[in-house]
Amino acid sequence: MNKLPRNFYSRDTVDVAKDLLGKKLVRNINGSIISGIITETEAYKENDDPASHAYCGITKRNRAMFGQIGIAYIYMIYGMYYCVNVVARNNDCLAGAVLIRSLNPINGINKMMYNRHKEDNSYNLVNGPGKITQALQINIEQYGTDLVTSNSLYLLNTNIKNIKILKSNRIGVKTGLDKLWNFKIHVN
Repeated sequence: MNKLPRNFYSRDTVDVAKDLLGKKLVRNINGSIISGIITETEAYKENDDPASHAYCGITKRNRAMFGQIGIAYIYMIYGMYYCVNVVARNNDCLAGAVLIRSLNPINGINKMMYNRHKEDNSYNLVNGPGKITQALQINIEQYGTDLVTSNSLYLLNTNIKNIKILKSNRIGVKTGLDKLWNFKIHVN
């Protein structure tokens, strides 16, 4: 499997969100690989998306969304959980990112369970953005990581094809409810 190239992220944010489904998110910690297949994403744009961190312009927190495509945008929610996003947008947008919301665990499941203080590897292991970052040991230190060139955090192409994508409103937002930019697949 190959890392996703930079031009993969240089497209409409919504299209990238759909196309990330079925790809593999990989975390390499001192040679120990932890990974999972992406099963849920959400797209966030800029001035036409009131639910986006980029809606009101550049801040210290969201500056990655306006920067180089293909890098990690990490932020904390509820004062306790990190979320991992991929900066993605075409030339028509000033900012954009895709939130990775859920994974199907593949490699390092025991390490994920240890990191999450869980005793089983059920679906609940990495079925939320905060659970993903806990399981894969992703935090603010990975903010700005280049997912195209990094060997510690990156995305791989897979052979998963012919997937049925379900779309709905984004989770936990109070504005931008007209945008059906939450995308899910089921992977066995």
